[in-house]
Amino acid sequence: MSCIEQMKYKLYLERTSFKEAREYIEKNSEEVYYVDPGYKIFKDYYIIGVPPVAMGVRGKEMLFTYVKPCHGTFVMGIDSEEEINRLRENEKEKIKKSLKRGLKEKAEITSQPASFGDMWKK
Repeated sequence: MSCIEQMKYKLYLERTSFKEAREYIEKNSEEVYYVDPGYKIFKDYYIIGVPPVAMGVRGKEMLFTYVKPCHGTFVMGIDSEEEINRLRENEKEKIKKSLKRGLKEKAEITSQPASFGDMWKK
């Protein structure tokens, strides 16, 4: 595969900042994983960004930031159960459940690190 743009994708944000992209992924995903810049997806592509770089899972769709030189940062979504399973396996310690789920999960979230800085201290 020569270009991620040749894959079937949905574009959610265009020409945005890393912070806005991360916030969008956090608010619109059922699961959020934080990966280091350079994390490899779809065998040939590397995630670029300012840590913590959020990757989200919503159903069968994976949400992630995509940086196109001279055009900026985008939030893309691609259906890929295979890639989602790989993300879950490789990054299971860095998961954060969605904040939009309700009180039951709020109790789970309070036991997790309180800030991005706390998360990366572990």
